[in-house]
This record gives sequence, C-alpha cells and structure tokens, in this order.
Amino acid sequence: MPRYFGLSNHRHGDPTAAAVLLVNLGTPEAPTPRAVRRYLAQFLADPRVVELPRWLWRIVLHGLILRVRPARSAALYAKIWTAQGSPLAVGTAALAERLQASLRAQRPGPILVRHAMRYGQPGIGPVLRELAQAGVQRVLVLPLFPQYSATTTASALDAIAREFARWRWVPEQRVITDYHSDARHVEALARSVEGYWQRNGRAQRLLLSFHGIPERNLRLGDPYFCQCHATARRLRERLGLGEEELIVTFQSRVGRAKWLQPYTEATLRDLPAQGIRHVQVLCPGFAIDCLETLEEIALTNHARFLHAGGDRFEYIPALNAGDDQVAALTDLVLRHAQGWPEFDPAFDAARAAAQAGAARARHEQIRDARR
Repeated sequence: MPRYFGLSNHRHGDPTAAAVLLVNLGTPEAPTPRAVRRYLAQFLADPRVVELPRWLWRIVLHGLILRVRPARSAALYAKIWTAQGSPLAVGTAALAERLQASLRAQRPGPILVRHAMRYGQPGIGPVLRELAQAGVQRVLVLPLFPQYSATTTASALDAIAREFARWRWVPEQRVITDYHSDARHVEALARSVEGYWQRNGRAQRLLLSFHGIPERNLRLGDPYFCQCHATARRLRERLGLGEEELIVTFQSRVGRAKWLQPYTEATLRDLPAQGIRHVQVLCPGFAIDCLETLEEIALTNHARFLHAGGDRFEYIPALNAGDDQVAALTDLVLRHAQGWPEFDPAFDAARAAAQAGAARARHEQIRDARR
C-alpha cells in the first residue's frame, strides 16, 4: 500500500525564505497537576531520556511516577510561575523575538526566527508546518543546549526527523549540535559573571552547576560530561580564576542509578564545613532560566547551603534574552548559515521577487501547454 505524504508545501514561483528554529526542552502549560502530568508523560516517555526496556519503563511510568510526581512538581512550578506564564516559555519566546530583530538589522534577506519546544507547546511539528506555509526552504536548527547530549539535542533532532518524514518536499537543513566552547558564548557567560561581581562583590567560590545525566551515558559515548568541563575550563581561563576557585557539579539527579558527579546538592552541603561560606552559582547548561535554575538552585539548594552553615548564597541568572546572548547567537547563526542566499549581506529582494515571478510565469506556460 503506498505511503501518503501529507504535507504538500511546494508552490511554483512563490518567494522562498530561510528560518532559524530555536528548540528548547519544554514546560507545562500551567502549574497544575493535570498540566504537569501531560508534560511529564511526553517527556519521560522519550526513549532518549530514559534508556530502559519500553515495557518495563511503561509500567513504572504509568503505574507509579505519573501518579505521584505531577502534584509534587506542580507545587514546585507554582513557586516560579509568573503573571506571563512559565519563565522558560516566556524567556525562549523573548530570545527568538530579539534574535529575529538582530538578524533583520544585519541581513536584508527573508529570514524567519521561530522557537519550538521538544515537549509541550509550541510543538516542533506545528512550528515547522507554519514555516512551510511561509515558503521556508532552508532551516537552520539551533537547539538551546550549549552542551550536546543524546537526552536533549539528539531527542530534538529525532522529533524534527519524524516531522519531515511526513513531508513531500523536505527543506534543506543545517544543525548546530552544540556551542559549548564558542568564543562569543563563553564571553557572554564571563560578562554575566563579571557584571554580577561588579554589583554584588565576589564570592569565595564560583560553582558551575550543570544538569546531570546517568553516568552510564558517558561510558556509552555521550560527550556531554566532557563538553561541560570544556565550558568550565574556558570560562575559568577567561575570568582568570585558579582551579580551586571554580567548582563543577551536576544537579537534578533522579532515581538510584549513579549520575555524573560531583552532585550539586552534596557539594553545597559540604562546603561550609570546609570554610566556604559564600558561594555564587551559575548554570551554564541552561540558556533560559527554568524550574531547574529558579527553584532547584535559587530556592532549594540556597536553603540547603544556609542550613549546612553557609552565610551567603547567590544565583547568577542565565543569559536569557540579554544583549550578550543575542549577540553571541547572532554571530553563531551567521557563521553556520554562510552560503545560503537569504543570509547574503547583498541579498536583493527586488531581484528575488522578479526571479520568482519569472519562475511562476514559466510554470503557468508549461501547465497551459499541457492542457
């Protein structure tokens, strides 16, 4: 039986465009158990996230986790929710809007910037279909995960491939798989730390907390651990810190399996006993502030550090939609999109429209001749 490719996105002679697709992890639509359950069901069902036999994990997920965890997580989300909604959703949308403005200021071509979430809304599929309707024939995919991991970047690429598998005309694609050591990105991180120091003073230690993954993933070839340390090394060198002044840890451990170490919570609990009573924490694996930074670090681990005997704990915000992040991503996009006509500084919109009109006329002549 022939397969039906549902999306017909080819229109002869229409002007074409290029797009930058920012992909973030996702967030529930509301801080309620029902919304969180819907989000977690999608997130935790991803085989890239939990690498267990599907039949076994399905029993655990639906028989236990989705019965207990949504209410607990919803209470945590409620602590950071804003009048505008989820910080991750609001921040990612703002970044896409500012990146669009930055690219328009530097390139005259038809370039669209959109954002999508791997889990939740706006979904990857609907956003790509919207781009198709806008005539996009070239897509630069930029997952907002500075360090590559199969649990994040690869999962986003899986979702994009599944969507394109339904299209009759698949657009040209390029992917930025990571930017962990990009000079402009490291500079943006350094400037955020230096700005914080100028306003608030400098702590005894700068702690970099990255999201954790199971240690098994590292043994199987995931480069995430190495890229986290590469980011930390470049940032330490840029800030002129000694090795003992900057600490790398990993947060958000789930379950009993061994995850990447040292663990953030254990490190913060132990530091006061070592005479370190003032720490500042940065989370360079998160482009946009979210539950893991605003609640897990700035609230829960803050309290844990003080309870262990610490005096001052300060969270340095993510780059979010700030000027340095926008400038770094603009530079990154322009470098990766070289050679595409829409990104040419000399793009001629009038000439492109004339060429499209001529192509449409030729198509109509051929169509009429066949009647």
